[in-house]
Formats: sequence, C-alpha cells, structure tokens
Amino acid sequence: MRLLTTASLFVVSIVYAGPGKNDPKVSKYVDKSNMDLSVKPGDNFYQYVNGNWIKNNPVPASKTRWGSFDVLREESSQRLRTLLDESAKNTGKDRKTQMIGDFYASGMDSAAIEAAGIIGIKADLDRISDIKNLQAALTEVAMLRTMGYSSPIFRFGVQQDRKNVDQYIPQVNQGGTTLPDRDYYLKNDPRSMRIREAYKTYLQQLFSLAGEEPVKAAASADAVMRIETALAKVQYSRVEQRDPYKTYNKFAIKDLNALTPDMNWNNLFVQMKVQAGDSVLVDNPAFLKTADLLLGVLPLNDWKSYLRWSVLKSSAPYLTTPFVEANFKFTQVLSGQKEQTPRWQRIAGLVDASLGEMLGQLYVERYFKPEAKQRMVDLVNNLQTSFEERIKRLDWMSEATKKRGIEKLHAFTKKIAYPDKWKEYEGLNVSRKDFIGNVRRADMWEYNDMINHMGKPVDRTRWGMTPPTINAYYSPVNNEIVFPAAILQSPFFDFGADDAINYGGIGAVIGHEMTHGFDDQGRQYAATGKLEDWWTKEDADKFKTKADQVVNLYNSFTVLDTMHLNGRLTLGENLADLGGLSMAYDAFTKTKQFKENQKIDGFTPAQRFFLSWAQVWRSNTVPETQAQLVLTDPHSPGMYRANGAVMNIDAWYTAFNVQPGDKMFIPKEKRTYIW
Repeated sequence: MRLLTTASLFVVSIVYAGPGKNDPKVSKYVDKSNMDLSVKPGDNFYQYVNGNWIKNNPVPASKTRWGSFDVLREESSQRLRTLLDESAKNTGKDRKTQMIGDFYASGMDSAAIEAAGIIGIKADLDRISDIKNLQAALTEVAMLRTMGYSSPIFRFGVQQDRKNVDQYIPQVNQGGTTLPDRDYYLKNDPRSMRIREAYKTYLQQLFSLAGEEPVKAAASADAVMRIETALAKVQYSRVEQRDPYKTYNKFAIKDLNALTPDMNWNNLFVQMKVQAGDSVLVDNPAFLKTADLLLGVLPLNDWKSYLRWSVLKSSAPYLTTPFVEANFKFTQVLSGQKEQTPRWQRIAGLVDASLGEMLGQLYVERYFKPEAKQRMVDLVNNLQTSFEERIKRLDWMSEATKKRGIEKLHAFTKKIAYPDKWKEYEGLNVSRKDFIGNVRRADMWEYNDMINHMGKPVDRTRWGMTPPTINAYYSPVNNEIVFPAAILQSPFFDFGADDAINYGGIGAVIGHEMTHGFDDQGRQYAATGKLEDWWTKEDADKFKTKADQVVNLYNSFTVLDTMHLNGRLTLGENLADLGGLSMAYDAFTKTKQFKENQKIDGFTPAQRFFLSWAQVWRSNTVPETQAQLVLTDPHSPGMYRANGAVMNIDAWYTAFNVQPGDKMFIPKEKRTYIW
C-alpha cells in the first residue's frame, strides 16, 4: 500500500523462519503437497511452488482474496476478538480496557444500533439542508472535515514538509470522489459502466434511506455524479501522483486565495482549526482551480446534495441494517465479495483503526515474544550490511553517488514491534451505548491530534501502523523502516526453521522496505528525509534506464483477460521486491547452512530460499477485486511479484537449472541489475 509518505509491503503473506537449527529431516516449511511438480520451475515458478495450494484453497465467501497473508490476518483477527471480548466483560479494570471494551460492545449491540436509526447523523443532515449560500456551504466543507467525515471537494492534512522535514505544513490535495479511481468515472468499457450504474443505485438508496422521496433522491444522486465526474476529470492519474516533485507546489496563502477566488483559505483554515502560518502545499493546483470554478457555476442545491452524501457514505457502515446492506451490495459490485464480513471482525478492525495503540498494548502483552525483537534487530543489521556491500560493488554508479547512498542507508531509523511511547487518547470519550457517536468522536480526536502538530517539533516517534498489523513500511520523509509486532510471530518468526526459509521470507521483507529508500520515489529523498537530489545526472540517467527495463517487464504481464499490469504504477514495489530479494540472498550466502550446502527434503539451501520467497505470495483473488487492484494498486499481484523478481536474479537460474526455451528465461545480458 503506498500512502502519501510511506511505502508498505501491503499484502505480506509469508511462511518463513528463524535462525537455522532445523533438523534436516523436518520439512514442514516446504510442503511438497502444496506444489505442482508437473510445472517446470523455469516456466512458471509461482505455479510450481504453489499450484496445488492454489487449487485447494479457494477464496472464502466473506473474503475477496485468500493467501498465506490472509490466513495470518485471520489468526490475528481471532486474537483481537479474544482481547476485545475480554475487555468488554472487564471494563472496570482500567481506562484502557474500559475504552476498548465499551467501543467494541457498542459496535456489537445491534439492537441499540437499529433502535437509534439515523439519529446520530440527523443534526448534520439538517444543518446541511438549511444552507442558504455558497459561503455557508464552504463552511460546511471545513466543518465536515473537522468532524471526521469523508472530505468533500479536497483532502486536507497536516504533514511534514518534504523539503523541510523538521516542520509541519498544511497540505491540500485533490479528492472529492468516492469511486476507487478517476478512471471509473471516465472510461466507457463495460466494467466501468456497470460500476457507475451500481454507484448511482447506491446513491439513490442512501438518499432514500435518509428520508428523501424517490424523485428527490434521484436528483440528489445525479448531482453527486455530476460533481464527482467533473472533479475526476482534473485529478492526476495514480502514476502522476507518484512524482514527489510534480505534487510539491508551495503557495503563500494569499496566492492560493488568488488561484481560487471563491475559496478563502484564511477562513477555511480557521474553520478547520489550523493555524496555517503563511504557506500551504498543494499537490494539484489545476484541480483546486477547477473545483473553485465548479463552486461558482453549479447550483447550490447540487452542493447541498454532495455534502449530505459525504455524511451518508461515511456513516453507512455504522448505521442500521438497510444502510449496511446497501453499502455491502455496492461493495460487492466493486470487489466480488459474496458474503458480508462477520460483524465481530468488522468491529474488531474498526477498534484497531480507532484505538490501535491501546489495543496494541494488550496485543503486545499477550502475544508478542520479546526475543523476536532482538532476532529482528539482528536480521535488519545483516540486511543493512548486505545492502552496503552491494552498493559498493555497483558497476553503474559513481563513487560520489555511492557515498551519498551509503550515508542514507546508515541513517535509517529502525522501528520494531511497537512504539516506545504509546498514544493515550486523552480527551476521547467512549460510550457503551452510542456506536456511531464513538466512531465520530474517535475520528474527531484523530483529526485534532493531527492538526495539533502545527507549530510543534516533528515527532519522529510516531507510527503509521498499529502493532497488530501484519505488514511493514518505509517512510521517506523520516527515512525509517517499520515492522509492527504482528509480523514478528509464528510463522513469521519460527525459531526452529532453517536460514533459507528465514532469509527467503522475512529477510526479503526487510530488504524490500530498505530498497524503498532507493526505489524510483525513495531515491529522490536524502538521508535526512528531505526531498533533494543527491545523484549525479549520469547516475540518475542510468538508474532511469534500468528502471524502464523493469517497467517494460511488468507491462508485459497479462493479469486478467486483456488487462495488463501498469509497470509504471507498480514500479516502486517491483524495484523493492527485486532489491529486497537480491540483498536477502546475499545475506543468506554468509550463513552456515548455505556454505554447507546440504539438502533438506531434496532441496538445496538455495532452492529453499527461493521456494520460501514464492510461498510468500501465494493467493487466490476474485476477478472483480483483481481488476480493481490492477487499476489502483501500486503492488503487482502475487504471481508477478514471485516470478518478476526471480527472473532478474542469476542465483535463481542456477538453483533451478533454468535454461533458454523456458518461459521465464531472460538472457543474462538482458537481466536488470540495480541494487
């Protein structure tokens, strides 16, 4: 998942290991019954390693995909359920348990939710209906943002300034649409048109459920579609959004006011409770200019419908059964999910998202093994050493750029397991009898916590993921790699497994996050986290040439029907996979297991390393979700993550005797070697 300032592994799905004291007769880490040995490794390595597992593990009805990672996430959910059930029964124990237990209990109290109806959002809907002019509508845009509703028109946040990372700055970005990507509004292929029709139906359903007569609900739905389509037309594509310079446009507030005459940003910032200073960052100035023009030409009633929609779509999953069912029915069209996720699991995920560092404390106390943290530190250090050695050996990079790259590598901050300082959620009130109120108050608390950064020193101790998250990420502005506690557990950390499994799994994960600091986006940030060019032009040109080779390889992969991967959109993750796997293999070659070269269950250490890598990405995905991900996800699907990386690693060819004529074979002189 790529956020505004982070790059994550996203769909981590790992079966891997620890230090390497495995009995050679034990083979539980590579189960041949999961493999399809009728497939040549050089024809489709992913299928060779995972073919029978894929055949025997269809996607459950309540999921949209199912793989190693999803199995682990399911186990993590069950752990959270245990903690939440206990907390709900023991709310008098302490403040932490009280808040977690009451939030969870309120979400599980379906009778109270049904009885409340839409009372939790009625005041907001009525206030919007009473809007009399455009300036009042803009005041509502600001107010809804402070209340935690889905941001109308634009996205707003307070984040680090990419060119001055020791300061926070207000940032205004393109937004205002509901569908997952602008192309859903603009393309006229059958799938996009079907989704738009389903979206119109969903719009009408929610307006009707909120009390509008059918004719009025249809008119409101049309108004929302007109506004969102107009906004989509001027949004940057997902590839354009990956350019940190294109999306860095600093405005003095007076100049931003001149760009958008109907939007007075001095007033908007005050209404959004932000002391803005004298400047603001904008990702897409043309978008804001067009949005401002739309404000002046579209009827006020259209904007009132659009603002009501912001309230309705943000609240639908937390209201009565008709709202929840309408929301899921539309989601089905987008994702192909057959059954609703169980209520307990939805609420558990919501509590994790809302009170993640409180719940994370309970998770760590119950399930985290402290020795895993030290083992992870050792592995990270091993991979860092491997990366440094690889940089020094590069034949395409000058010594000057190598020096700066190594400085950046040494400057990595490593966050492992859980924060040193926990959020206390001071001032947040949770009621056992007010579910939608809890959701809104938690969102408001998070918003206030964010804007309170303004004028304060940058807090580099903060985490972007909660401890129960099975994932990892790299932040370029902090130059940090982060591994939450949930990724540091069995089967992620199985101290009985051999090094081949370990380095092919978590080793490649660590290397993946490190490489994000040097992918097509991350390489543009210096050791301090500042967006700053530290490359010679010649080296940068060579990098771009090599990166284009990776783009072309992934562009050639056909995922679904005639849908090809977008190698430019997925470039950062593909580079991270290739770099991470390469340095993990280098680190593995230093182990005793590799040097002794003894087979386990018929496989050499090198083979087991690559088998472990491919097991990471095994998964089944329903076609609707797969099609959406091809359009929106910066990560390649599992098969192409497994296969694409090894196709450029010489050691894989040697390990499995891949020869010319095999479908995955790339001649050595055409393989891409970057990091």
